[in-house]
Amino acid sequence: VQLQASGGGLVQTGGSLRLSCATSNRIFNPNAMGWYRQAPGNQRELIARASKFGRTNYDDSVKGRFTVSRDNVKNTLYLQMTSMKPEDTGVYYCNTHPAVDRYWGQGTLVTVSS
Repeated sequence: VQLQASGGGLVQTGGSLRLSCATSNRIFNPNAMGWYRQAPGNQRELIARASKFGRTNYDDSVKGRFTVSRDNVKNTLYLQMTSMKPEDTGVYYCNTHPAVDRYWGQGTLVTVSS
């Protein structure tokens, strides 16, 4: 089973995007879920996390601009991105946290133009 993120695209600096990631109840509800980002030339890193109870944590690079949320009925994870910057460019993935290797999908590409 791979978790597939969607909603990426091209956005201008200062713009907004909303990413989504739907999966099965078996994977989603028992686990904390995370959004991960791989910027060009960099390793994939965790940028936002939501516990199974909805408690959230953010990397400093996105704190105050991005909001992670989860719908435990729809088994869907969201990432609302605002005030976007060129350094937000990258491929965004969702996975459990801690991540499970077999759950990595292809991710969704986000490009922020200056």
